[in-house]
Amino acid sequence: MILIDIYILILGLCLGSFYNVVGLRVLEGESLISPPSHCPSCGRRLSFIDLVPVFSYALLRGKCRTCHSRISPLYPFVEASTGILFLLAFLFAPSLSDMVVGWLLISILMIILVTDINKMMIPDKIMVFFFILFFIFRCFVRLEPWWDSLLGMGVGFGLLMLIFLVSRGKGMGGGDINLFAVMGLLVGTKMILLGFFFSTFYGALIGMIGMALGKFKRNKPLPFGPFIALGMLTAYFFGETLLDLYLDLFLW
Repeated sequence: MILIDIYILILGLCLGSFYNVVGLRVLEGESLISPPSHCPSCGRRLSFIDLVPVFSYALLRGKCRTCHSRISPLYPFVEASTGILFLLAFLFAPSLSDMVVGWLLISILMIILVTDINKMMIPDKIMVFFFILFFIFRCFVRLEPWWDSLLGMGVGFGLLMLIFLVSRGKGMGGGDINLFAVMGLLVGTKMILLGFFFSTFYGALIGMIGMALGKFKRNKPLPFGPFIALGMLTAYFFGETLLDLYLDLFLW
């Protein structure tokens, strides 16, 4: 079991490295295959020692070996987060299908984390790819009842669209709407509602703390992607437990 755990962790680390590439290259309209991985500052092609997830960043002290330009800490963060989250989903998911749902959810969240933090964008290309992937998955592994996937997609889209219309586009972007619709197809109605609740809670809480400390400005937009990722992961790992606890405390 320890060897399997190590394998899952390494798999997640490697996929996290790939998700960094996907997020950044889609933003730039570049191919995922060509050119090979290179330093964005000096253009040097990266060797194996530069590409080991997390460890290369630590070994090189966060700088390019050639031009010594700073490497964003987002790279190792996404790699480490993907590895740890993949392992946690493997260890604690109640079934194989739940584990795969977790891995798929983690994958889309890590990629949009990269795109949203870098350019406050959730590209349509990524949403279309995951929509097709999630649709195929749910054709073979259905929720109970089977239409909960479609309802989850509708609720995710409708809820975010309502906020978009009420706020006249200031409270939510089109990418966020598409993201919740696509995730709703994968996780169903209850989890998408829980994920939305936790996302807005984290966004409001961290936003208020940031403004109180002078770190955020009231009229300056913030990427909502990190809060969505945190909220959906909370719903996936702890949603059922927290919901049962709430019902026991307030509805007994």
